Amino acid sequence: MTTLTKEAGAPNPAGTGPLLSVRDLHVSFKTEDGVVQAVDGLSFDLERGRTLGIVGESGSGKSVTNLTILGLHNPMFSTVEGEILLDGQELITARESEMEKLRGNKVAMIFQDPLTALSPYYTVGRQIAEPYMKHTGAAKKVAWARAVDMLGKVGIPNPRERAGDYPHQFSGGMRQRAMIAMALVCDPDLLIADEPTTALDVTVQAQILDLLKDLQQEFGSGIVFITHDLGVIADMADDIMVMYAGGAVERGTTDQVLRAPQHPYTWGLLNSMPRLDSDPHAQLSPIPGSPPSLLNPPSGCRFHPRCTFQDRVAGAGRCVNERPLLGPDRASACHLTADQKRTIFVEEIKPRLG
Repeated sequence: MTTLTKEAGAPNPAGTGPLLSVRDLHVSFKTEDGVVQAVDGLSFDLERGRTLGIVGESGSGKSVTNLTILGLHNPMFSTVEGEILLDGQELITARESEMEKLRGNKVAMIFQDPLTALSPYYTVGRQIAEPYMKHTGAAKKVAWARAVDMLGKVGIPNPRERAGDYPHQFSGGMRQRAMIAMALVCDPDLLIADEPTTALDVTVQAQILDLLKDLQQEFGSGIVFITHDLGVIADMADDIMVMYAGGAVERGTTDQVLRAPQHPYTWGLLNSMPRLDSDPHAQLSPIPGSPPSLLNPPSGCRFHPRCTFQDRVAGAGRCVNERPLLGPDRASACHLTADQKRTIFVEEIKPRLG
């Protein structure tokens, strides 16, 4: 475990350092078939008021990373190593009682399916008011007024009346808005959104994204936004981290990653996206192969079994035997040289993207 340079749990002075700092994070799970290395050496930072988009295929470690930030893994079946600092406070070694004070207060999460995340037994207003009472000590009447106010902020019509309704009486888009209201009711510093628009139609999806951006400006929260959809990320994120097989393979600003991607996996993701201006009869170009099993991940570069560019790397067998490292700031974990990446993208990838 990384040694801290200051006392664990001591917050950063206001406005200094990143809001969230993850360093060399490893998360593994015990299963009947063996140990699954779900996250393997992940590091990243999130600054206050910015949105980090995390993209990658299912099983790449996106959701596991963010559940680990919230401390929601059962320690009997999981092992977590590394360092997670939220405003300077170490989370991995924090007691459960400390994490309970943080969840819903300093850090909150919007889940993918609000119908399963919301309890069917309680009204929407009560479920929004409860965390506010718990973390602020507010009286029921004050907390209920806060819940009604938050429902109004997220665009629920007639919030005073709708606060007394149950989740099944809300549409899918309205349930997601209610989840956002619950997540923001205590003005958290960090908001984690785990594919919050996946089950919504395009119109409602756009409304939810605009709502999140507006509320971020109002509350100043840092947002970690998890999605498969690069179109959503292009609209939502300031920075992008691309994950594959438990690790980050590319990182940079949204403009850098989408306009000049450097990793073959990112090229594959962009190339497999349908486009409105493309030939409707043309076939999509999926990434060959399947994501690896994290019970027995590939040696070296974990993407090498699916990569069509490894024969251009200098040094026989380097991709198979040597794992490329992801540097700081703008970086990609690939053995291709910077000139090779630039040339391949400009001459071979970009013409396909249009």
